[in-house]
Amino acid sequence: MRIAVFDTHPYDERALNEANAAGAHELEFFEERLHSKTADLAHGFDAVCPFINCRLTDKVLTKLAGFGVKLVALRAAGFNGIDIAAAARLGIKVVRVPAYSPEAVAEHNFALLLTLIRKTHRAYNRVRDQNFSLDGLEGFNLHGRTYGALGAGRIGQAALRIAKGFGCKLLAYDPYENPAAAAEVGFEYASLDRVLAEADILSLHLPLSEQSHHLINAESIAKMKRGVVIANTSRGGLIDTQALIDGLKSGQVGGVGLDVYEQEEGVFFHDLSDQPLQDDTLARLMTFPNVLITSHQGFLTREALVAIATTTLQNVSAFEAGAALVNEVLAG
Repeated sequence: MRIAVFDTHPYDERALNEANAAGAHELEFFEERLHSKTADLAHGFDAVCPFINCRLTDKVLTKLAGFGVKLVALRAAGFNGIDIAAAARLGIKVVRVPAYSPEAVAEHNFALLLTLIRKTHRAYNRVRDQNFSLDGLEGFNLHGRTYGALGAGRIGQAALRIAKGFGCKLLAYDPYENPAAAAEVGFEYASLDRVLAEADILSLHLPLSEQSHHLINAESIAKMKRGVVIANTSRGGLIDTQALIDGLKSGQVGGVGLDVYEQEEGVFFHDLSDQPLQDDTLARLMTFPNVLITSHQGFLTREALVAIATTTLQNVSAFEAGAALVNEVLAG
């Protein structure tokens, strides 16, 4: 099949070409994100392969259907940028990569947490300036702390396993409980309010939906332990950013590690080092010494990229062969 791959970077192209080494599909790569102004690029293709910040609205999908596009092969787990109901109405199938390397995201989550609680980012900068003072670098042990995971799917479970290795008490909130997983990993399911109240570390692993949007807000932050450390490697829209800033200013939130941001589109994945940052809210976040932000790189390991590319092309091949689409996203 001819596939238009959108929002690509060298690592995407490399991984997909390696996965397509046998030449089963014809791939064309576009740096542009797929949205209303770029949809014309998909003319003449059988399928499109968007990434998380592409926007496939009803209007875009209608245009794609007019071009003869029959498949949207998303190379990510989240699909909140796609109007699934419109795709179904237009006869366009949507497939995704539900799991690639949960460990990649979970390990990045702890890279953020350990940097924050031991202040290694500040120590690194000091030492480079030949300042070897330890004043202001006091951290705290993870051992013995309560690790609260909001979301206990594959990534949440991987993160909980790591937290268990540090000797943390494990709590998790998830709308869909899996008692077998809880017993195997060794965590306890609890209500959202209990996790918010007891967690020293609050780690976000929920998908973004109408129910989870701004789950972390002024009201929920007020329920947390004073000085709580929050890490989000899931979706930026889980957090009300202004409420988070207010919590940081008051000291209610003791530290934040973000690999995602609710207004990241057009900022993350791009080199903007030679121009002023236009997002005042993001600029404000970056002024806090106890905030650590990375540019949505939790998935960026060799193992994860191979898994994403392989599953993406397997989804396409299954569609082409008329086989069952095990990773199809269904409306409703």
